Amino acid sequence: MSESPTSSTADDGADGGRRTVVVTGASDGIGAAMVRSLAAAGDRVVVVGRSPEKTRAVAAEIDAPYLLADFADLAQVEQLAVRLADEYPRIDVLANNAGAVFNQRTLTGDGHEMTFQVDHLSPFLLTTRLLPVLTASRARVITTSSAANLWGRVRIDDLDKEQGYSSQAAYGAAKLANILFTRELHRRHHGDGITATAFHPGGVATNFSVESGNWFSWVYGPLFNRFLLSPAQGADTGVWLATAPEGEWTSGQYYAKRKPARTNPQANDVVLAQQLWNRSEKLIATA
Repeated sequence: MSESPTSSTADDGADGGRRTVVVTGASDGIGAAMVRSLAAAGDRVVVVGRSPEKTRAVAAEIDAPYLLADFADLAQVEQLAVRLADEYPRIDVLANNAGAVFNQRTLTGDGHEMTFQVDHLSPFLLTTRLLPVLTASRARVITTSSAANLWGRVRIDDLDKEQGYSSQAAYGAAKLANILFTRELHRRHHGDGITATAFHPGGVATNFSVESGNWFSWVYGPLFNRFLLSPAQGADTGVWLATAPEGEWTSGQYYAKRKPARTNPQANDVVLAQQLWNRSEKLIATA
């Protein structure tokens, strides 16, 4: 987790009229499937991942630039935002796909519960630091959430889950936070040209929970893989949100299978969304 963001060979900045799409958590699973689809559609994709080997391999496969950052380290996410803003003055799509789930309550070096930071706080930091670029680009911000939001509960006074921790509760709260963030990003910045959506990829056979050591790793393990969606199938709604014209989808909404999906009642709490945004701003102030 001490690794600093690194890029591939310098990009010359010439886009040939193509859109620039940044996808985090793109070294494996849904993120890797997203960058493959978007690159095949003609977008210039920037691959962002944690693993140097995996990220480099995916980027080489689609002949794309890449950056490394561990979302468990806010300083690395801050550096990532600086690099992106410096190297890509136009970002048409930011796909906040990085995420994880952990069995034990573990604190990051920044002092936050790991799932909360990796799944919500770091994407929040990246997005808000890039707001000038995203606004100028009239960008789409797409966040990978989950149906797990239905069992989540966001408590502004206990975002780091100091009380009653379980991996399921922490993950559900983080995925609910993704939707609240999407709603509030839309409320604050849709008038500036930014669109914001979130989506549930479905039960996908990926490695995101392999290290969790909990029931997620069992359900998403080899025994049940044949019942799960492929990464490409899981990425479908995200790719659709990145490519379909606005009007086929609505900014501020949460989707599954390309359709508006049911959410936790808290996801519609406008005051809670504002409180989460304000609290998140304070938490990243020293990043």
